[in-house]
Formats: sequence, C-alpha cells, structure tokens
Amino acid sequence: MEETLTIINTLLVEIFNDILTIEEESLRNGRFHNVSVKEVHTIEAIGMYGTKSMSEVAKVLNITVGTLTVAINNLVKKGYVERFRSETDRRVVKIGLTKQGRLLYRVHANFHRNMVKTTIEGLSPEEEMVLCKSLEKLNAYLIHKYNLSKGEK
Repeated sequence: MEETLTIINTLLVEIFNDILTIEEESLRNGRFHNVSVKEVHTIEAIGMYGTKSMSEVAKVLNITVGTLTVAINNLVKKGYVERFRSETDRRVVKIGLTKQGRLLYRVHANFHRNMVKTTIEGLSPEEEMVLCKSLEKLNAYLIHKYNLSKGEK
C-alpha cells in the first residue's frame, strides 16, 4: 500500500509539473508568446462562444473580480478579449473572446484533447471508468478539503 501511494504521488506531481512546463514552453516559443499560462486559463474560463460576466468568470477561476479585472485589462490590450456592457443592465460588464482569443482557446483545447486521448489510448472501457472514477474522487477531495468553489466552465 505504501509503495502504491508513493508511486501515485510521484506520478501526479511529475504530470502536473510536466503539463505546466509544456504549456509554458509552447506559449513562450509559439505564436502566442505574449500570454502566460494563467492568461490562457482565463481565456478558457471565458469560453469559446458568447459572453460571461466578470463575476461568472471570477467564480470559475476561484479569484476575486478585482484580480480578474487586472488580467482582463491585459488580455484586452493584447487583443484576446473584448468587453461589452450588458444590454439589460449597463452596470454589468460582459467579456468575450476576440477572433485571436478563440484561436488561442482552440489551440489550448486541442493540446488537452490530445493529451487525454493519448492517456486513455489502449485502455478497456472498464479501465477508462476506473481512471475517471479515481480522478473524480481526487477532484471532489480537493474541492471539499480546500473549500474550492467551482463555477460552470
């Protein structure tokens, strides 16, 4: 049991660090060299289509609206995000992706899709279910243990 715990812990830490490193390097050396991983995740939280309020996106990212405002200001300057006033309540600021923002969203989503496809390649349906169940349990533990509020993505 202890050996299994050590192996799983090592793999989770290495995988987490590797994904972050790969994302950072691909951004730094690619077409989207002017954005950070955090900014990409902000773009992901905004979503591909439509607009969301600042508070909706802040909730998804588990940050304050003030912190999000700083990030959105930068993403607007860089041409990835647009601001809109709500038609029904002019006090509400909505945000959405520009054409460039949607392209970055698709590139990032494709990276994750390929990573997941490779992970489950060759697994039986039962093994896929075990992996999903294990990841769901880990996610639920982290949300509960650390009081993370997760909005809709």
